[in-house]
Amino acid sequence: MIKVLYFARLRESLGLAGEELDLPPGMTTVAGLMTLLVARGEPWQQEFDGCRPLRAAVNQTLVPNSEPIKDGDEVAFFPPVTGG
Repeated sequence: MIKVLYFARLRESLGLAGEELDLPPGMTTVAGLMTLLVARGEPWQQEFDGCRPLRAAVNQTLVPNSEPIKDGDEVAFFPPVTGG
């Protein structure tokens, strides 16, 4: 089981701050998790289909979508943030 957290516009769009998910067999990367979320339909598809900028962190470390994930990990998704 992994813990998935949603921040900023994702939290608003999805209506969730986070959830726990069982990893399906063969799902081994952040990209795979995103594909699973897209399959839920709207609004998941709109947020995770790759058209909108999105960052991921595994266990509080920013990672590329190719990053491996495993049971017990925490995966956070959030839009890129700029400051001034």
